[in-house]
Amino acid sequence: MYQAVHGLDALLSIVKPVGVGKLSLRPRGPAQCSWISTSAHHFKKMALSPKLTSAERETQLKPLLSNKWILDSEKDAISKEFLFKDFNQAFGFMTRVALLADKMDHHPEWFNVYNKVKVTLWSHDVQGLSGRDTKMAAFMDNVASLTA
Repeated sequence: MYQAVHGLDALLSIVKPVGVGKLSLRPRGPAQCSWISTSAHHFKKMALSPKLTSAERETQLKPLLSNKWILDSEKDAISKEFLFKDFNQAFGFMTRVALLADKMDHHPEWFNVYNKVKVTLWSHDVQGLSGRDTKMAAFMDNVASLTA
C-alpha cells in the first residue's frame, strides 16, 4: 500500500543518494520552497483545467519561457531539457516529478539519457496547454533548482 505524500518536504525526502549503488530513505532536510501544494484536494480541482486563454498564456507562460522553456506553437506544448550532474540526480528528479504527476493524473512526455531529461508538457484532453502544464513546469523548475 502506498502512503500519501503531502508537501514538498515529503516529496524531496523520498530518495537521497548515499553512495554508489545505495539509496537512503532518510529526509534530505527542509525544502527551500513551501508554496507548492501536493494535496489531492488541490490537484482534483486542477484535473478539469481548461485550455489556457490568451490572458492566461501571457501571465503563466512568460515566466516559464524566460526560464528556458520552449513553446511549440504547432503542438501547443512547452518543452525543456534539464541537465543534471549525473544519472542519479536525473532519476531522482524524475522520481519526484512522477509522484506529483500521479497525484495530478497528468503525466509528462519525457525522455532520459544519463544526466539529461527532455520534457514536453501539454494536455491531451484539451489538445493544448492548460494550467496543469504550467503548474507542473513550475514544479519541475523548482525541483531541478533544489537538486542542483
